[in-house]
Amino acid sequence: INAAYMGVWSKTPPRRVAAIMILLEFQNRIIVSALKEKVELLQASKESVGDEDTKIKMEGIAIVVADFDGVTYHLSNPEEVKTKIMVSIALNFFSDLVPHGVMDVLKREYGALLQASPEPGYNASIVVDLETVDEATIQKVGMFRRNCFAAVFEKYFKIQQAGGAGGDKPAVINYRKNEAIYVSAMKDRVTVVFSVLFQDDDDIILGKVFLQEFKEGRRANQSAPQVLFSHKEPPQELKDAMGSGAQLYTGNNVGYVTFVLFAKHVEQAAKTIDLIHTFRDYLHYHIKCSKAYLHSRMRARTVSLLKVLNRAKQEVEGKEKKTAAGKSFVRK
Repeated sequence: INAAYMGVWSKTPPRRVAAIMILLEFQNRIIVSALKEKVELLQASKESVGDEDTKIKMEGIAIVVADFDGVTYHLSNPEEVKTKIMVSIALNFFSDLVPHGVMDVLKREYGALLQASPEPGYNASIVVDLETVDEATIQKVGMFRRNCFAAVFEKYFKIQQAGGAGGDKPAVINYRKNEAIYVSAMKDRVTVVFSVLFQDDDDIILGKVFLQEFKEGRRANQSAPQVLFSHKEPPQELKDAMGSGAQLYTGNNVGYVTFVLFAKHVEQAAKTIDLIHTFRDYLHYHIKCSKAYLHSRMRARTVSLLKVLNRAKQEVEGKEKKTAAGKSFVRK
């Protein structure tokens, strides 16, 4: 699995790796499905004939959708216009993205769809007209969260390509409670450090195994980024870059994963951002899958042993036993 994740950066990944690769979707499937469903319903309502009771009618929408990292969306009809859908996003760490140009990225990606004033309680809103929306726009709306994340990575990719000046001070994105992403740039590389918090004792053990394998994953694919892992304490390079007064997460249930992205990864900016911003979710997804697999094997083994016990013949108490010579045998 780790080799598969690392192999995506390769232009020609090995066939064996591609076959076992399991990656999370970069877009929100619920949003994409909801928009497609409304477009089809609108088309059906236009083509429908008959009286008011039998004719297909356009229905409104009002749903709240959850995504990774505590992100929530709200889909609604602005001003009760059923042919338009407003998609609003709320991120707890949006304020960390603002200094890195998140609004500029959203304006570039969504243009006139982006609203000047977001819906109250949300950080940004876009309005889609079901009359004119196309498939590409629907997919782009589904990547709302990804495009917010992209701002900080694009900024430091540009700094690296410009020679690295001003990129030594890491950007800090507190994307989850007690977890953060640190991004910095130098003239030859961009460094992305994830602090990962494990809630369960089992997750700590499995997480250490996974992250240590990520460290070794570059052996399977030389085109993949270099990955470093440290447990309990942040890497020394991060301590030096943040300064002595910075508060970094420490503890037995904390791990730090460092991705070193070189020029060839920066050149594939879109693919790199797709992969890097979902790393934490990818890691925990596979930890949970591993636990589920281990539990299923344990349950299957328990059932198998119970069947063996049920088939075993028990000796009848009080039955007389005889030796080969015909004498009675009595246990004393």
